Amino acid sequence: MNAVANWLLRKYERWKQDTLSQSDFRPSVSILKLSLMAVFVGIAAAFVAYVLYRMIGLVTNLAFRQQFSFDFIAPALHAPLWAIVLAPLVGGLLVGLMARYGSDRIRGHGIPEALEAILFRRSKMMAKVAILKPLSAAVAIGTGGPFGAEGPIIMTGGAVGSLFGQMFYLTSMERRTLLVAGACAGMAATFGTPIAATLLAVELLLFELRPRSTIPVAIACFVADALRMWLLGPGALFPLATAFEVSLPTFGLAAVCGFLAGLLATALTALVYRAEDLFHRLPVHWMWWPLIGAVAVSVGGVIEPQALGVGYGVIDRLLNGQLVGMAILVFMLVKSAMWVIYLGSGTSGGVLAPLLSLGAGLGGLESMVFPGQDPLLWPLLSMGAMLAGVMRLPFTSIMFALELTHNASALPVLLVSCTMAYGVSVFLMKRSILTEKIARRGLDIFREYTVDRLEHIPVREVMTTTMITVPGDVSVRELSERYFGPDQRYRAFPVVDAEGGLLNVVNRQDVQRWLRDDPAGSARLAEVVDKEPVVALPDESCQSVAVRAAVEKLDRIPVVGPDRRTLVGMVTRYDLLKPYTHYHDEEKVRERFFRNGKP
Repeated sequence: MNAVANWLLRKYERWKQDTLSQSDFRPSVSILKLSLMAVFVGIAAAFVAYVLYRMIGLVTNLAFRQQFSFDFIAPALHAPLWAIVLAPLVGGLLVGLMARYGSDRIRGHGIPEALEAILFRRSKMMAKVAILKPLSAAVAIGTGGPFGAEGPIIMTGGAVGSLFGQMFYLTSMERRTLLVAGACAGMAATFGTPIAATLLAVELLLFELRPRSTIPVAIACFVADALRMWLLGPGALFPLATAFEVSLPTFGLAAVCGFLAGLLATALTALVYRAEDLFHRLPVHWMWWPLIGAVAVSVGGVIEPQALGVGYGVIDRLLNGQLVGMAILVFMLVKSAMWVIYLGSGTSGGVLAPLLSLGAGLGGLESMVFPGQDPLLWPLLSMGAMLAGVMRLPFTSIMFALELTHNASALPVLLVSCTMAYGVSVFLMKRSILTEKIARRGLDIFREYTVDRLEHIPVREVMTTTMITVPGDVSVRELSERYFGPDQRYRAFPVVDAEGGLLNVVNRQDVQRWLRDDPAGSARLAEVVDKEPVVALPDESCQSVAVRAAVEKLDRIPVVGPDRRTLVGMVTRYDLLKPYTHYHDEEKVRERFFRNGKP
């Protein structure tokens, strides 16, 4: 019977360690719970995308056609000149008022705000943001703003996931998973790109690659994509039926394509934040900045009406070669100026759709110069490369381009162009458009995926096994004189009972406290020490024990056997940092093993 009880105790301890540390890919009950929640988050995100689309359609029809309709149309299609001039100004004014008297968190394109909530606000988002963000985006885009709906949907879907998570007893990490699930499900419902949306979570929002987060996010994305077929329609957003034949010279031209896209991405990102700096210098309240930025939209709309709004129709024509020559150049110049100035003013709108159009436009210009039999290849490559350069999400960009067009024949050269654009952006820009805004607030964003050595090294490999123990029948006075005298060897000593079982660990502060209460120090240690010590097990990860030491404010923790009584070692804060000596060896020490062709 005792053997069975000990076996169950060991199994329970191992399960508790795995649940607390999440140090590997072992399954957890929380995955099932979050996966079920993610289904409802995905459903909600799909309906949010649908509502936002219809709101944009309504505002567009009211602003440019003066009719009540929810149809998603191009803003400048058969619109009078006075509407093209006035609609953006009214939209900018309304967005500024909503930000000023509603919430200033609706300003911007949404993704930096989602990142900030994840990293610095424990994945908590306010309910009014979930209402005001899509409303302000519908006004800004519907009145001609050169933005996409994806950024606001990402933030709104994230807010829905966060609010849903706040209704239950969840950890901050679990709320993060639901927030990201809502954000990425909104993107999947907008573009019909569930795989790219899941990759967006991995490359940008989750800050980890573990089943506990990726499985719920993937479920939410595919649920939202499945509903999209009934809400927004089936099929690819920009179908491209051409089958590309890739040759060796094509790979070289794809690298050039990616290089040019990386340069354009760098220039546009710098211009956006340069425009934002200029707005900060204006002697007026930021509430009026969107109105001032909307002037550029009005002027641009008069010059090139196709640059107004989301521009999905223009992207489709660029990808299919229906827009060429000077028309592309004018469109790109006007769209870039409108987007840079209006986004820099702090209005509400997304960045993906403008980047898609500008990237496809760059590819359209390249198709006039690059040799080959596939002129439609370059708009597709440049579109993906532009996303990779501006957002620094190379794999998301590759899959995004494939899912938008349902054309997989360009996959090998997409890898070349997106990787090249990503590399150019990394070398030329310190931060991406997604993280620069947060960095300007004095907050540090980290996105590198590295293995935490503390998480994968057990305590038994770093603990100290040579110890001096103190019997529990020793008096406090004897402890003070024998162990904490002038020849003191250790900062603290474990106290054991007659059977060798651990009672607790004592240090000089404990001795001084006991002597203040009893100057004679006649009490035995077994009578005064706390009988519930904080302990570690040999198989626990260093990370788990380091967290426990930080929470309990301890310099050292005793390591005990499975029975939680037998003392097997001691681990200090220094011991827990020993795994990081490998980092110095791997990252700093340079070695050469072959000299003159000989090992």
